[in-house]
Amino acid sequence: MSPTVKLLQGNEACVEGALAAGLRFFAGYPITPSTEIAEALSERLPRVGGRFIQMEDEIASMAAVIGASLTGAKAMTATSGPGFSLKQENLGFAMLTEVPCVVVNVMRGGPSTGLPTSPAQADVMQARWGTHGDHPVIALYPASVPEVYEVTIKAFNLAEKFRTPVILLMDEVIGHMRERIELPDTPPVPVVERQRPTVPKEDYLPYDNSQDVPPLASFGDGYRFHVTGLIHDQKGYPTSAPAKVEALLTRLQNKIQSNLDEILMWETIGMEDAEVAVFAYGATARSAVRAVRIAREQGIKVGLLRPITIWPFPDKLISQYTSQLKALIVAEMNLGQLVDEVERATKGQVPIKRVLQANGELIAPDTILRAVLEVK
Repeated sequence: MSPTVKLLQGNEACVEGALAAGLRFFAGYPITPSTEIAEALSERLPRVGGRFIQMEDEIASMAAVIGASLTGAKAMTATSGPGFSLKQENLGFAMLTEVPCVVVNVMRGGPSTGLPTSPAQADVMQARWGTHGDHPVIALYPASVPEVYEVTIKAFNLAEKFRTPVILLMDEVIGHMRERIELPDTPPVPVVERQRPTVPKEDYLPYDNSQDVPPLASFGDGYRFHVTGLIHDQKGYPTSAPAKVEALLTRLQNKIQSNLDEILMWETIGMEDAEVAVFAYGATARSAVRAVRIAREQGIKVGLLRPITIWPFPDKLISQYTSQLKALIVAEMNLGQLVDEVERATKGQVPIKRVLQANGELIAPDTILRAVLEVK
């Protein structure tokens, strides 16, 4: 059958991607500019045998998602900046207990209540460092409505395969803009299911350190195991034994760092002969594409580096082009968050031009083009 063609918001495409990935539980609390995700899932989930719950707050929403995932359901919540802040403690619990889930943050201007209906890219550092302690993070950032659909499926796949929460970031522009999208009958990428235990129930180790990603049993299947926010041993019981603490935290890091080729995603445009590059993500990258095209028409050798995975940070995306670049422009709708990561990845070998804006408006192509002309 031919795909269904629709004109959807980014938030609506997120819903379609989540359902295609097998989402069956959503808990959330309405908050602009992510509310359309909750609204649509309140109608769609019951039709496929799923459950939607509007919780009393963001803290409870994250807790409910963790509980649902532990029963075997693919689970998701969606919020914006203030709600994302409230989710951090339970998000850290999910990181340590290795509970797969997807957390969507459709960003708006802040701090505090900030600019509820205006775009920003101000939570990208919070996505990495919002919780305390040593643990890795996977955070993805699509730049178009069709890409939201595909990246949402990939977010669920990564969560299930690596037993970890995955953060899906969008800025308000991507969440609310409408674009043509083709929805196929089957997902464009294979849907991943979590690995289930095959050992006898009495031999099951939910946090087996001999494997990067131990199989995860579902509550109710007869596999008894303990879930705690304390550092735990392989059976899930609290421990402060230094060797066991180190083994757990090291495995949490290794299961991500050892699989970067599968986790990291990016797009490049015109980098084959580029002497200047623009680093941009999300809606800002759309303005950057236009600026690059105009500059190319003027004979300027400029290209685009667009990360889709922003955490773990794609150092390789930067380092592979360092030797050919005379300058690197970093454009962000904030006052400087990923720009320092870019500078770190260049090891100081490329001058960095900052195009930073935090006024509640999208960075215009002309603004990026002016920066290109200044450094060419």
